[in-house]
Amino acid sequence: MNIAFQVATRSNCLTRKVAAIIAKDKRIISTGYNGTPRNTRNCDEGGCERCKNRTVATAGQKLDECTCSHGEENAIVQASYHGVAIAGSTLYTTFCPCLMCTKMIINAGIKEVVFNADYPLAETAHRLMDEAGVSLRRCSMRAYDENRGAYA
Repeated sequence: MNIAFQVATRSNCLTRKVAAIIAKDKRIISTGYNGTPRNTRNCDEGGCERCKNRTVATAGQKLDECTCSHGEENAIVQASYHGVAIAGSTLYTTFCPCLMCTKMIINAGIKEVVFNADYPLAETAHRLMDEAGVSLRRCSMRAYDENRGAYA
């Protein structure tokens, strides 16, 4: 989990710094952090209009307009990009996965998810992982400061 926190510092997202590590047989096989897609303008350079215009009042709204990829999504995609099999692996993430990432985790064959902090919109994700037989456990190590957009 400490490595996931370190990877999260690479995030260029203005809203939330999130990272994921995929491990198998006690080895890290992929990492990912949230931010805009490869070869596009970074979020912190104005690449994501939603993040640039987000306020506390708009938090959790218009998620479909965000151009940032999630840390879990990027870890899974990076493994695929490099031809690394992740079936049967464990994903460590700084936030509990959202529903979209949960569906990717299930379909990728990841067997366990370990997370640090709850994600506000994750109730359906919890239920779906349980139904799919993906083990989900919390390992709280650091608090997230929403005002700073970083871990305390």
